[in-house]
Amino acid sequence: MKSEIPLDEPAPRAHTALLTSTPKGAATGRRVARQQLTTWGLNSLCAEAFHSALIIVAELAANASTHGRTPGRGFELGLSLTSVRRSRTTVLRIEVSDCRGDKRPALPDPRSCSTDAQSGRGLTLVDALADRWGTLPREPNAKTVWAELDLPEQKFEADDTA
Repeated sequence: MKSEIPLDEPAPRAHTALLTSTPKGAATGRRVARQQLTTWGLNSLCAEAFHSALIIVAELAANASTHGRTPGRGFELGLSLTSVRRSRTTVLRIEVSDCRGDKRPALPDPRSCSTDAQSGRGLTLVDALADRWGTLPREPNAKTVWAELDLPEQKFEADDTA
């Protein structure tokens, strides 16, 4: 199998964590994301994207621990920064994978959400904050929910450490 690697795109900086499918695991995921994004400098270089990313991680981790929970199985949080030199951007990709491939997320119908509901708005937040988001099947019966934020490239060119 032959694959092409674009010469103008450096390898992505990535971090992955396996977490328990519990509220404590979701909280740990939020802390892991805050620490990794701070290590990459997003908190000071792109404060708006930093806070948006933390909200997205919180919502996706909460969904994985609530709706994607399978007893004895955890969920995976993945974060990556990839420079795309042609468009002069850096893409922050957030991925949360759980073991419930049969439960694919969908945006709720805004007409069905009551004003005093305690839940049901998480994916609406993800949709509003992310530049792109979606789901991917994961073998054998799992899924990955991903979201991407576009960041200005020049802010990340100097630091290629993970």
